[in-house]
Amino acid sequence: MGLLDQLGASVLGSVLGGQQQQGNDGQQGASPILQIAMLLLTQSGGLSGLLSKLQAGGLGSQAASWVGTGANESVSPAHLANALGQDTLSDLAGRFGLSTDAVASGLASALPALIDHATPSGNAPEGEDVLAQGLSMLQGMFGNRA
Repeated sequence: MGLLDQLGASVLGSVLGGQQQQGNDGQQGASPILQIAMLLLTQSGGLSGLLSKLQAGGLGSQAASWVGTGANESVSPAHLANALGQDTLSDLAGRFGLSTDAVASGLASALPALIDHATPSGNAPEGEDVLAQGLSMLQGMFGNRA
């Protein structure tokens, strides 16, 4: 099992409790929070862009802990919302029919593990090939529901 397979399985299995939704077409789909996290990564310019945004928003210590090999520091939904910006949260929430509070809370739970699993060596990838491959894998597994 490759890194990207592990990422998808780990995020779905442990972070999101393995919960999947059944789409209108009867197919299993990824949790909305996982879809939102992947959209956020894409909109931020990949993992390095998201990490930069979090650092600029005052979450440098937390983000560094998610990338590093030690314990992941938690982040409150309010601090994450502040770092990402209300416009970003509102856009993401609107796309999935959720409240901004639900998106902030879900991302505060999911992002630490998602970033941790995407950086198993304790370093952010140099290029965004890992992200592109991960998005492609998740879209293949769950279909493009964004």
